[in-house]
Amino acid sequence: MGQGVGCTTGIFSASRKAFKLDDMQLPRSIIQSLLIRTIHFLTIGMTILLLGIVSVDASATNSQLAFTPSALRFGGIVVGQSETLLVTVANTGQTSATVSGIAVGNSEFTTSSLSLPLVLSAGQSVDLSVTFAPKTIGWTGSTIKFFGNASIANLNVGGSGENAEALTASPSIVSFGQVATGTTSTVPVVLTNARSWQVTLFSLQTSGSGFSISGPAVPLTLGVGQSVRLNVTFTPRSAGTVGGSLLVSGPALAIPLTGTGTAPAAPTAPGQLSANPASLSFGSAQVGSSVTLAGSLTNTGASGVTISQATATGTGFSISGLSVPLVLNPGASVPFSAVFAPQSAASVSGGITVVSNASNSTVNVSLSGTGTAPGQLTANPASLAFGSAQTGSSVTLTDSLTNTGGSSVTISQATATGTGFSISGLNAPLVLNPGASVTFSAVFAPQSAASLSGGIAVVSNASNSTLNVSLSGTGTAPGQLTLAPTALSFGNATVGTSVSQASSLSAAGASVTVSSASLSSAEFSLTGISLPVTIAAGQSVPVTMTFSPQTSGSASGVLSVGSNASNTATQSLSGVGVAPTQHSVSLSWTDTNSGISGYNVYRGNASGGPYTEINSGLDATTAYSDTSVVSGQTYYYVATAVNESGEESAYSNEAQGVVPNN
Repeated sequence: MGQGVGCTTGIFSASRKAFKLDDMQLPRSIIQSLLIRTIHFLTIGMTILLLGIVSVDASATNSQLAFTPSALRFGGIVVGQSETLLVTVANTGQTSATVSGIAVGNSEFTTSSLSLPLVLSAGQSVDLSVTFAPKTIGWTGSTIKFFGNASIANLNVGGSGENAEALTASPSIVSFGQVATGTTSTVPVVLTNARSWQVTLFSLQTSGSGFSISGPAVPLTLGVGQSVRLNVTFTPRSAGTVGGSLLVSGPALAIPLTGTGTAPAAPTAPGQLSANPASLSFGSAQVGSSVTLAGSLTNTGASGVTISQATATGTGFSISGLSVPLVLNPGASVPFSAVFAPQSAASVSGGITVVSNASNSTVNVSLSGTGTAPGQLTANPASLAFGSAQTGSSVTLTDSLTNTGGSSVTISQATATGTGFSISGLNAPLVLNPGASVTFSAVFAPQSAASLSGGIAVVSNASNSTLNVSLSGTGTAPGQLTLAPTALSFGNATVGTSVSQASSLSAAGASVTVSSASLSSAEFSLTGISLPVTIAAGQSVPVTMTFSPQTSGSASGVLSVGSNASNTATQSLSGVGVAPTQHSVSLSWTDTNSGISGYNVYRGNASGGPYTEINSGLDATTAYSDTSVVSGQTYYYVATAVNESGEESAYSNEAQGVVPNN
C-alpha cells in the first residue's frame, strides 16, 4: 500500500484588507483508499476548517432575474434532430446581479456557453440560447436554475419528441362501387403531411384500366400538417370489376383503387324540377338601389330535364344567370340570381316562372320586397365646444352620426373646416343601415391664443344630403415648467450601489402636461413620476433622481423633460463612481504526513460541487489565498494532496465562505 498521509484542520478566512475570522473546530474526515489494477492509490485524509462566517449587509437589496418569454415551449421535434430558442434574462432589480452558475435538470436541454460569473447591471439583459434535442418519443420538460447573488430563478422548458410518420391518405382505400359503362364517377382523396417537417410530392399517377387522376401540378411541397386534394375518376370501359392503385412518390404511398363496370341503365321516366328556396324575400330596399338574392334549380328525377323558359313578374323584379334553353342531367343543379330594384316606397310582390319538359312542367318561385324612402342623418351632439386649450396641445371630443330613416345611408365625404380643427375615425365611403350609428373624434389643436370656430360637413345620399356640426374653442398661451434644482451633485458612490436625491417639477402661468423624460447617461435614473402627467398652474410634483455608478470615475448626465410648456426644462447631473473594496478568501491547513509533493485547491458555486481547480500549479504550502472572489458571492472549497508519484487524493471536507457586499 502507498504511504498514508493525514491532514488536520487549519485556517479558513474571507478578508477585506486585514479582515480575519474567529476560530472554530470541525471533525477530521476519513478518505477511503482505492486500489486500481496493481497501482496503489494514496489515501489522504484532509479536513478544512471554516473558522468564521462572513456576514452580509442585511440592508442590501437583492437583485431579481426575469425571463422573456417566461417559459420555453419547443413543440414537436423529431428524435435525432434539435431546435434552438432564445430567452432574454433581465435584471429587474435596482442593483447589479451576478449569475455565478446555471444548472440544467435534463440532458435533452442545453444552454449556450456564457462567461460566468456574469454581472448584469440594474435593467440590463442578455440573450441565452436553449437547445432541445429529444432522445425519446413523447413530452419531456425540465427546469434551468440560475444561481448568484440574486434570488434563485427558475426557467421552465419543455418539448415533445416525435418519430417520422408517413404521408396519410383519406380515404385510405377508394371504392367506386358500381358505375355504368359510358359514365364516370369521381372520389376526392386528401393527402396530408403527418410529419413534423415539409415534404415534397414528386409524382402522382394511377394504374389499372379506367382509373385517372386530376389535381395540382407536381412537384408539390406540403408544409407541416398541410393537405392537398386530388380527384380520382373511374370510367369503366366494360362490365366487370377492375382494380388499380393511386401511386405517390416523394414519400412513397400506394392507395388501392377498385370499381365495377355495369351495363348502361335502361331509359327512365322524365325528370323532376325543384327550386331552392321556393320563395325569396328581399326585405327592405331603398328606392334607387337594388338587392340581389341567390337561388337554384335542381333535377331530382332519373332522366335529363330541358328548361325552355324562365321569366320574372312583378314591378322591380328581374332574373339573371339562367340562360335558356338549358339541360340538367339527373342530380344536377344550376344557380340563378333574382334582383329587386324598387321604383317606389311600397310593398311589392311577384314571381319567377320556369317552364321545362319535367314531369312538373312549370315551377314557380314567389318574390316579395318593400321599397323604402332615403334615410335621415342626424348628429349627436349637433355642436362641439372644446373650451380652452394651450397652443401646442390638443383636445379631443367624440360625436356620433345616426341613420334615423327607413333605408341605408351612404356617407361619401366628411371634412372639417376652421383653423386647428380636424376629425378622425370617420372613413368614407361608409354605409349606415336604418338605426345604425358611427362614432368619430373631433380634435382641436390651436395654433395661436385666440377664440376660434369651424365646422364638420358630412355629405351623404340621405334626404338631408349635407349635415353640419359647428365647432368652437379658445387657444391659450402655454405654461412654464421649472425643474428644481437645476443641478444635482451626488458626490462619491460605490460602484454597484445607488444614491438618490429629491427634485421637483413645477408649473407656472398655466397647466403643463409632462409627456417624456430622457437621460443622457445610463448611470442616472428618474423615479417617482408616471408619465404623462398634468401639473396644474402653481403646483409641483416631487421626483427622485438616482445615481448608480457602473464604473469608477467621474460621471455626468443631463435630464431633459418633454412637455407642452413654452420652455424646455433640464437638470445637470454629476457624481463619482468609487471602485468597491476587493476581497479575498484565505485557506490554510496542516499535514503531518511525508512524501507529499503539493496540494490542489478546488472551488464551487454550490454546496457539493461541481468544483473547479483554482491553483495554476501544485501549491507546495498548506495555505492558499483566493483573490478572484466577487462581492456578495458564496463559495465552497475542497482540497486534495498529491504524492511524489503524482497520485492525487480524494476531496477533503467542504468549507464555505461568504464574501461581503462591500
